[in-house]
Amino acid sequence: MWEAEAGYTFIVSMYNHKPVLRHHAESSRKTRYHKTMKIHCRALLFDLDGVLVDSTPAVARIWTIWANKHGFVPDQVVRQAHGRPSIATIRDLLPHADHQAENSEVERGEIEDTEGVIPLPGALEILQALPQDRWTIATSCTRRLAEVRIRAAGLPMPKHMITSNDVQHGKPDPEPYLKAAQILGFPPGECIVVEDAPAGIRAGQAAGTRVLALRTTAPDPELTESGAAWIINDLASLRVITSDLRDALDLILNVV
Repeated sequence: MWEAEAGYTFIVSMYNHKPVLRHHAESSRKTRYHKTMKIHCRALLFDLDGVLVDSTPAVARIWTIWANKHGFVPDQVVRQAHGRPSIATIRDLLPHADHQAENSEVERGEIEDTEGVIPLPGALEILQALPQDRWTIATSCTRRLAEVRIRAAGLPMPKHMITSNDVQHGKPDPEPYLKAAQILGFPPGECIVVEDAPAGIRAGQAAGTRVLALRTTAPDPELTESGAAWIINDLASLRVITSDLRDALDLILNVV
């Protein structure tokens, strides 16, 4: 007695959001499912920390020092700070403080502490595979901090980049991703945001992009609730190939 080994390919086009399921089967002793999704887009808009770069140890160290100094619970502050401009967290927690001075202190610590800042799985390979004019970074870091972390991780520097220095309103506001799409010259609806944090996912969705979420930071229910269209483990589960379809990119996702 045998069961079919089933392989599925889902094709999701930026021109037609309804997935097409292609199925093939061959003889096998047990059933296994390989789910691969092909997504057409024109450009990719990446978050930095938790997507391309693992800076978690450094971020935790700096925010723990800051939290202890002001009498806050460090773990709660670290979670609140992730995916948002640091000054936004400072304003929330210290509404009557000198926000610029506090933010400068945090930024100085993060710039000086790059120990353990490494590229996340698949990040270098994806960036090297993409045409330079088809990707950018939209991060809640300042420009100086973003450049320090990109270099520390050994990743290529984008031709253009949107940082907290370039926006009036940070994530979850859509402004960072709207500007990221604009500097590449594509409508937001033809771009895919790659994020790990709920705040960034909401920013991408509000900007009118589709959002691919990574499991590097938050659990699946939070990613889904925030509006992620797809979830994969990390960028090692993603391949990029060029497409003949209206000068598009094809993203091949291995979904687990």
